[in-house]
Amino acid sequence: MSFTLLSSPLQGFTDFRFRNAQQKYFGGIDTFYAPYIRLNGKFKIKSSYERDLLPENNTTLTVIPQVITNDAEEFLFVAKYVQSLGYKELNWNLGCPYPMVTKSGMGSGLICNPTRIDEILHRAHNETDILVSMKMRMGYENTEEILHTFPILDKYPLKNVAIHARIGKQLYKGGVDLDAFQKCIDVAKHQLYYNGDITTVAGFKAMKERFPSITHFMIGRGLIADPFLPQMIKDNTTEYPKDRWNIFREFHDEIYQQYDAALSGPTPIKMKMLGFWEYFSQSFSDPRKTYKKIKKATNPKKYQAAVKEILSGER
Repeated sequence: MSFTLLSSPLQGFTDFRFRNAQQKYFGGIDTFYAPYIRLNGKFKIKSSYERDLLPENNTTLTVIPQVITNDAEEFLFVAKYVQSLGYKELNWNLGCPYPMVTKSGMGSGLICNPTRIDEILHRAHNETDILVSMKMRMGYENTEEILHTFPILDKYPLKNVAIHARIGKQLYKGGVDLDAFQKCIDVAKHQLYYNGDITTVAGFKAMKERFPSITHFMIGRGLIADPFLPQMIKDNTTEYPKDRWNIFREFHDEIYQQYDAALSGPTPIKMKMLGFWEYFSQSFSDPRKTYKKIKKATNPKKYQAAVKEILSGER
C-alpha cells in the first residue's frame, strides 16, 4: 500500500528556508505543514509569518498553513488571510504541548474543551469555505480527552485529523502510546494521520505494520535530526548516499547563509544554529561530543571551524 510522508511543523525550525533546503538536498516529504500563526488577540499578521507563507518563498513545495488559537474570530481572520495568498486549507493546531501555550487554553490545552472546539469549527464551516484539518495530541492530562472530541469532530467535513500519540503533559518525554492511538482508529470517522517518534526507517516500518489502515505519516523532530530520513523511507533503504557528509555540508551551508542574512549579528545566528545542532547531532557518531563542539564555538569563525572538524571526523 502506498503512503504519504508529511513534515510536522516545529516552531522556530521548519520555516521556508529549512523546507526549501530539505526539499532541494534530500526530498522525500510530500507535504510540509508551516509552523503555526498565533495572533495573541492582535488582528495583524506578523511579517515573519507572512514571509513564511508567501507563494514565492514556497515555489517547489506543497505547504499547508497552520493556526493556533482558541478564538473563533482569530480563526476566521487567519483563514481569510491564508486564502488571500491562494491556500485552500488551514490546519488547526490542538497539539502544541508547551506550557506557555497550554496555560492559555490553546494547543493540547484546548482538547479538554469540546464545546469551544465545536463553536470554532461551526463558525469556520459556516463563515468561510476553507478546508479545515486538525493536528492534535491525545489530550493534555490523559488519553481519554481526545475521545470526547470525536463526536464533535464528526459533525464537520474535516480533511483529516493528525494525531501525535502523546499527551501534552509529556512534552516529548516518554514513549508514544500506540494502544491509545489504536482506540482513536477504532472510533474516528475521519481519516487519521499518525505522528510521533518516526526517527528511523525501521521505526517507520514498525508503525506501518502496527497500523495498516494508516496511509499518512508525519515526521517532526526526526526530519531535523536526519534530513535524509524521508527519502530513505521512500526508497526502503538504510544505506546513506556515499557522499552523505558532502550533501549535508551543502545543506548546512545553505541554511546557515540564509539565516545569517535574515538575523542581525553573531549571537542570533549562533543560537539559531545551536538549536538545529541539538537535533543534527543525534545523527552523528558521537552526539554529545558533536553538540559540545558546536556549543563551545563562540564566534562565526570558530563555528565554521567546528563544523569542518566534525564533518571531517565523520568522513
